[in-house]
Amino acid sequence: MRISIITATYNNETTISDAVNSVASQTYDNIEHIIIDGKSNDNTLSIIKEKSGRISKIISEPDNGIYDALNKGIKNSTGDIVAFLHADDIFVNNTIIEKAVNLFKEKQTDSIYGDLQYVSKENTDKIIRYWKSGEFSFSKLKKGWMPPHPTFFVKKEIYEKYGLFDTDFRIAADYDIILRFLGNFKISTAYLPEIMIKMRIGGESNKNVKNILQKMKEDAKALKKNNLGNWHTVILKNIIKIPQLLKK
Repeated sequence: MRISIITATYNNETTISDAVNSVASQTYDNIEHIIIDGKSNDNTLSIIKEKSGRISKIISEPDNGIYDALNKGIKNSTGDIVAFLHADDIFVNNTIIEKAVNLFKEKQTDSIYGDLQYVSKENTDKIIRYWKSGEFSFSKLKKGWMPPHPTFFVKKEIYEKYGLFDTDFRIAADYDIILRFLGNFKISTAYLPEIMIKMRIGGESNKNVKNILQKMKEDAKALKKNNLGNWHTVILKNIIKIPQLLKK
């Protein structure tokens, strides 16, 4: 199975090297790494080109935000499985892709997901929040549960069949697509019970109070669109994050 890893970036000169190295160090060989750069005006692109040994494709042009960039990556991918590694993120070790592909084969599933750690922007060994997903159930989805999107690996045929990210969402298109795939179309999924991704804090959805409130508003919109909940579900979605801050 070929796995396409898509990295969307814009002016990430301080972190892009870690992301590229994280993919290049994977033990699994059949990887297509696609970089979608939004026409960075810092040193991001030159760093990418210096490390282009295992990068399959680099597209650098203006885009309409991260979900537009991710859609572009999906359209340009040729793998059986599509995964995302954002420019601020790294795989927790070099065997994650191998384990993910083995789980796809073992379970004959449409998608897989795992756990994620939020880490300090300056020190990726400093854990801020531990997002332990647990096993999926439809009832949990309706109570605000979701897997960490960076760990959500999906067969490309699912995107071709059920659509790409809805760019009407500025922050919550990842939640919308999880609700659409797992909730509405009930694709199959399997849980890899270990940490897959380290994500630096300060992403678009949680970098300030304004964006957190915007995320909640868009979450409610996604739930309504997919007929899977309401503001009560949004509140539950945020409440279940509290234990993640305590367990590190």
